[in-house]
Amino acid sequence: MKKNNDVEEMLLSNASLEDLIKIKIENELRDELERSKQKPKKRTYTDISEVPHDLIFSKHATYRVFNRNTKCETFVNGIQAEALIGVQHTVREKVSQGLLNAFATEDAYVKFERVNIG
Repeated sequence: MKKNNDVEEMLLSNASLEDLIKIKIENELRDELERSKQKPKKRTYTDISEVPHDLIFSKHATYRVFNRNTKCETFVNGIQAEALIGVQHTVREKVSQGLLNAFATEDAYVKFERVNIG
């Protein structure tokens, strides 16, 4: 409301076009500065079918890995999970499309957990 009042006052006081443009630019810069100070919203995906395809095998993705030999459970990022798939191209395609959220290798069972963005 204040912005409109400022412009209205400038028009009533016979302000020049340059002054009006200057006010508009200053207001836009102020608004942009306020938006840039806001923290980006964090988003967590736990359903692999909702995850953007380029994030499934990224450093933002977390997978749970159960090693069959040592009976240990660890967490790895998407890049490491993709390396665990190895030569199983059909499995890689299904996971990257969000159709499959878990897969097994010779030594491990790997399950998608989440993707954190922001």
